[in-house]
Amino acid sequence: MKQKLAIGLVLGAAATAALAGPIEDQIRFRQSAYSFLGWNTAKIKAQAVDHPETFNKEEVVAAANAVAAVANSGLLGLYGEGSAEGTGWKPSRLKVEYFEKKDEVKEIEAGFIAEANELQKVAASGDVGAIKEQFGKVGKTCKSCHDLIRVRE
Repeated sequence: MKQKLAIGLVLGAAATAALAGPIEDQIRFRQSAYSFLGWNTAKIKAQAVDHPETFNKEEVVAAANAVAAVANSGLLGLYGEGSAEGTGWKPSRLKVEYFEKKDEVKEIEAGFIAEANELQKVAASGDVGAIKEQFGKVGKTCKSCHDLIRVRE
């Protein structure tokens, strides 16, 4: 029974990696997703934090929708074995310790998803102060993951 379970787990992991594609593709998709995320968070930061006088509700709502979409996209499927040392558009900045800290990362991911979904709701309200506060909560989840598993440049 244990042997069948072990074989099932190995085959399941192999299938997940196969769906995500080769390591280089996983890293490229991952890097692209985070670049897109960064572009959209920068739009929110510019309008709700740095220069609220430029606030444009439609742009902030669109950016918050994009942030939530990335958060809910299943990014952890792009962290296959070997993706810490590979190269996508540029070398991976994933710490090899990621593979030992997957449970912690899953908890952070759950928080990121929850905070990003809440940002999406708050952005729809148009309340700049509430958006700024919620944006800070999303940023804290990002930072906690960066501190845990990302190599600093």
